[in-house]
Amino acid sequence: MPVTVLLVDDEPLVRAGLRAVLEAQADIEVVGEAADGAAVIPLVRRLRPDVVAMDVRMPLLDGIEATRALLRSVGAPPKILVVTTFENDEYVYGALRAGADGFLLKRARPAEIVHAVRLVAEGESLLFPASVRRLAAQYADGDGNREARDRLARARLTEREGEVLRLMARGLTNAEIAAKLVVGTETVKSHVSAVLAKLGARDRTQAVIAAYESGFVAPG
Repeated sequence: MPVTVLLVDDEPLVRAGLRAVLEAQADIEVVGEAADGAAVIPLVRRLRPDVVAMDVRMPLLDGIEATRALLRSVGAPPKILVVTTFENDEYVYGALRAGADGFLLKRARPAEIVHAVRLVAEGESLLFPASVRRLAAQYADGDGNREARDRLARARLTEREGEVLRLMARGLTNAEIAAKLVVGTETVKSHVSAVLAKLGARDRTQAVIAAYESGFVAPG
């Protein structure tokens, strides 16, 4: 089955460019478009896409609020890939904290766009881990840190789960983590699932952000 994608951006040329790149792939299908975040929820309910590629800055409802609304309102929500002009934008980090699964630069090459959609759809590794580290170093401070520290303390991760979380933060896939720890891939999947459940994180991106914000993993 192809990965289905909903494009959400107020610039028609951006949507057209993304559609052209993605629909050139046999395993990806663009199932719909929207010009603002306010249209996302009804379209997701009707089209049930696997991935929403969503602009972070839109006139009526931006990508941060649209992400929050989507995750709050839709059961089994799609993966959310924020599309942005600047990777160090505070809006990008806000969208990731709100529940987005990764971000994509508008100037990205076609191969990078396709890779981002596939990676986010699979959910088995972190998209652009070095950029996530930089964002965490720049914006993860204040009350967010205290909240994240409390959250991590309540999680009571085992030593092995902590190792897995640190490797997730480096962007390693399940297979790469398994090779690093000399265990089976299924064992790693079980550890990842336990980490997400204990942290109350919907995916590994949210778990990694919690790890950075709590100081469990240094963003440098």
